[in-house]
Amino acid sequence: MVTRKRFVWFHSVRPLALMLCAMSPLTGHAGTNYQIYVSNEKSGDVTVINGSDNQVLGTIPVGKRPRGIHASPDGKTVYVALSGTPVAAPPQLDAKGSPIFVRGKDDDDDDAIKSDKSADAIGVIDVAQRKLTGKISAGSDPEEFAISKDGSKLYVSNEDVKAASVINIASGKVEHIVVVGQEPEGVATAPDGKHFYVTCEAGGDVYVVDTTSYATVGHFKVNVRPRTMDFLPRGGIGFIPSESTGELNVIDTVNFAVLKVIPLPANSRPMSVKVSVDGRKIYVSNGRAATISVLDSHTYELLNDIKVGTRPWGIALSPDGKFLYSANGPSNDVSVVDLESNKEVARIKAGVSPWAVAVVPNTQ
Repeated sequence: MVTRKRFVWFHSVRPLALMLCAMSPLTGHAGTNYQIYVSNEKSGDVTVINGSDNQVLGTIPVGKRPRGIHASPDGKTVYVALSGTPVAAPPQLDAKGSPIFVRGKDDDDDDAIKSDKSADAIGVIDVAQRKLTGKISAGSDPEEFAISKDGSKLYVSNEDVKAASVINIASGKVEHIVVVGQEPEGVATAPDGKHFYVTCEAGGDVYVVDTTSYATVGHFKVNVRPRTMDFLPRGGIGFIPSESTGELNVIDTVNFAVLKVIPLPANSRPMSVKVSVDGRKIYVSNGRAATISVLDSHTYELLNDIKVGTRPWGIALSPDGKFLYSANGPSNDVSVVDLESNKEVARIKAGVSPWAVAVVPNTQ
């Protein structure tokens, strides 16, 4: 039997306890229901983190050089790009930031001799089992990829052969090969699912591919080493960072052209770009600058420059848009950024050289 005094004490203390829990950086995710998957390029594995308390749930061995990582639309599967091509330093750049290549010699010739092509694949991780359950052949040296809106196909950049592959997930077969420019890197599916984009590092070429005919329907250039792409949910606008020149390109996705080039803060070497859940802000990881830039998605004004870990690379947002996660390669960890306070609130140990991040809503 509960006495009146004990009953009153319980109900007066309980709200205070809940408030203290909400203020804690590590438990402030209360009520969330998602996991963070981190590809670790040099340790050949994927770190799984619980979104509710930032605790590491496990490590999944996947194969050589995992980089691009994305979840299926239903959240039941995580795909990760694997490559047997050795890690190499980026090419030297000229005064304009363009890569310097030796005449008659491809940028990847030396690596081709040492590459283990049997390791090239898209790894398939079952989220419920937290286990690698298979690999899909994905052409040569897959680095990044995107998933079709219906979850049936993968669009993969094949970095060392100047091509992109379209893969049927159910059959595991390459159905189409699209010729693009030198060093294809980022791949992104447009919000309406009618096109996918491929960014090419070396020359700054961006290709737009129709997802029905697989014909190239658009081609334009940005400054060199474009890495990734993201879109406003409506309005026909996309964003592509140019790493070498420290810029963010605003793209007209109706006419396939550059609308505006936005300089980012000094020393920025941008890699990943994400549009906020509500479409009002743009987040850009700035690599060696060790910051995340926050811009207004309509005025393009720089709102904040958030200090995070060493060389933030891939980034992802929580489903509710309250937190951002960045993969910090040299320090082997993941930064957790509270997007209301615009501050890093936690640092989570990952594997060796974390490269990209995918956020997966729990389906159980």
